[in-house]
Amino acid sequence: MPSYTEAELPLLTPGMTTSAAETRRLFAETRATAPLAKGLFGPVAIHHRDVVDLLRDRRLRGPGMDFARMSGIPDGSRAWARQEQILLFMEGDDHHRLRRLVSKAFTPRAVESLRPFTRATIARLVDAVVDEGHCDAVPMLCDPFPIPVICALVGVDADRWEDMSRWASDILLSLRLDAGQFLDRIESAQAELDDFITELIERRRAAPGDDLLSNLVSVEEEGDRLSPSELLSVVAMMLVAGTDTTRNQLSTVIHTFAEHPEQWALLRERPELTANAVEEAIRWHPATEALPRFAVEDIEIGGHLVPAGSVVILMSMSANHDTTALPGADTFDITRTAPDGWHLLTFGGGIHYCLGANLARLELQEAVAELATRFSTLTLDGAATLHPPGSPIGGYSSLPIRWV
Repeated sequence: MPSYTEAELPLLTPGMTTSAAETRRLFAETRATAPLAKGLFGPVAIHHRDVVDLLRDRRLRGPGMDFARMSGIPDGSRAWARQEQILLFMEGDDHHRLRRLVSKAFTPRAVESLRPFTRATIARLVDAVVDEGHCDAVPMLCDPFPIPVICALVGVDADRWEDMSRWASDILLSLRLDAGQFLDRIESAQAELDDFITELIERRRAAPGDDLLSNLVSVEEEGDRLSPSELLSVVAMMLVAGTDTTRNQLSTVIHTFAEHPEQWALLRERPELTANAVEEAIRWHPATEALPRFAVEDIEIGGHLVPAGSVVILMSMSANHDTTALPGADTFDITRTAPDGWHLLTFGGGIHYCLGANLARLELQEAVAELATRFSTLTLDGAATLHPPGSPIGGYSSLPIRWV
């Protein structure tokens, strides 16, 4: 079996395209001509069947602390310690144990109870701009939307929402490939967040409430419970992940509908399509476009040998658009019915499937439903600006829109 390193395979690297449309075209061309691609660090899986299989393959593991080391986060730092106890970077028994305990508190019922509050939150944001007829959707709608929701879930009071937004933005820099350059900002934000969460935990121990943090403090299974350090890491993970992914994903959803006015009109005519419309929009342009993995054994991908130790990039955005797995995947259609065997890969898969997928779906459904109710038309009002290459989460830093 030939090694991928010796094969003539197309190159896929950050910055090769300047728009989501160009990225989709590049992925389509690559899938049509090659079983695999090469990236900056190793092979890139681009076909749906390969990404689905590899997410379940135990010969691959999550990024672990290798990613932190590669990005310049020093062993022994506060940022390092927090990443060691984030589910995304854990494997084996430790990962299984922590995920099991967190799942007992982070229930579908707890998430669903937030639906009215979530709708009221996006409604207030729309109220502030609706009479203007235009705005930059990122600072006015997307950025401020998920903070109150995740804070309400965890049990953080409204007077700390701005702090949470700032901490989340700075801590997320730890997922950049050049995270070491931002270490001071990351460490400072993490220290402030740790102090805040520690105080909050003590308050919940003394007076439990009806919130996720109280449940995490009390959750126990067969004599096992979260340690103080694990509580810190889990709550920090939820507050950061539950903020940045959702606000960026909402920006891609709004952009997608602004580019497809006929689908927006259809959604307004048939609001019962809202949940399906969200699934299609996050398939079309996922905020997280790729999933890094490490090969712990030699493995075959697309007929090529990938040696143990290789960094393998699972290109979920490319897989979401693979027409061999999803007929018509190159078109945006909110009435789509997916065939048996189809897997949406926006939230990953396997043991690292996104724990907050249900919350993200709920937030996006309520946001889309409110916007469709209030805006009879939705169009772009200038050039949208994507985050620069190397950003840990995709999406837009500026998104001018107009409506009537």
